[in-house]
Amino acid sequence: MRRYACPNCSNEVHFRNSECVNCQSRLGYVPAWDQMFYSRPDETQWHDGATVYKACANRQEIFCNWLVEDGVEDEHCLSCRHTLVIPDLSANENRDHWAALEEAKRRLFYSIEKFGLGVGDLEHTPEAALRFHFKADTLSADGKAKRVLTGHENGLITINVAEADDPTREKYRKAMGEPYRTLIGHFRHEVGHYYWDQLVANGPKLEAYRAIFGDEREDYGEALKRHYETGAPAGWEASFVSSYACAHSWEDFAETWAHYFHIVDGLETAGWYGLDGHTPDSGLNRAPGGWSDAGPYGAADFRPLMDAWVPLTVAMNAMNRSIGLGDFYPFVLSDTIFSKLEFIHDLIHRRG
Repeated sequence: MRRYACPNCSNEVHFRNSECVNCQSRLGYVPAWDQMFYSRPDETQWHDGATVYKACANRQEIFCNWLVEDGVEDEHCLSCRHTLVIPDLSANENRDHWAALEEAKRRLFYSIEKFGLGVGDLEHTPEAALRFHFKADTLSADGKAKRVLTGHENGLITINVAEADDPTREKYRKAMGEPYRTLIGHFRHEVGHYYWDQLVANGPKLEAYRAIFGDEREDYGEALKRHYETGAPAGWEASFVSSYACAHSWEDFAETWAHYFHIVDGLETAGWYGLDGHTPDSGLNRAPGGWSDAGPYGAADFRPLMDAWVPLTVAMNAMNRSIGLGDFYPFVLSDTIFSKLEFIHDLIHRRG
């Protein structure tokens, strides 16, 4: 995530801000330009020369600060329009959960836009587009809970809104023995399945994928059943970024895909704050004083990313420990995992 300033007064603002606390300008983000735009407090539109923008229809509902080009029929921004189902808002907590999910999803779409991956065409080929359902558990007629399972199926990502409740998510994290569980982590993992379908399945990269991640033709249901019954094999850390990645080839890819997004976005943030931890000639196109426009998202080669990421995580882990927090990045990346991450890097940057 890059660093932003209010275009009116130059005060630092953040990706989620809809108002500048210094000059009270109304802020709006345009993903196509990766820029914040401003208008006066009494104005309802934003201008970029001849182009006029309006607020996303969810600005008042859930504080979405993304803008929509005026004249576009859809009233929702790029991110919000891909959410097809929202939870029942008669339950007060569901609105807060929905807002938290959408905020995390906008960060996901930020990365997707930076990589130029595309999200499909909801109007003409909706069955091939990236879609989201945010659902809450319900009670059946007999009083039993009907649990919503988070997952992906043919481009449709379903997320249980309970994941947006911090105590609930922490309970799940501990119960499943996970070192890390966040909303952005869920989104990055689940879209890994979507992009596997788009970039790997039945394509020229499939055999190379199988050589690195294993054969995806293994029965998925049986593989998950075995994983939940017996757990990850001893020594899994040498080859997998997480224990869940051991369950099946598809899950290994999705977990590694999520970590690649963590790494690149983390490095972009670090670079903008001068915490990048690498030398200017490491191949990341670093300009004096910060990243160039290409930055980590545009890095042609993979290894310089890791040369920057590893020392940064060591330092950040030490910082967290110094104030009594858990590790910033509680993972160990082996050479085997590097190879998997490099496959995903090349898949994204050399997919054409």
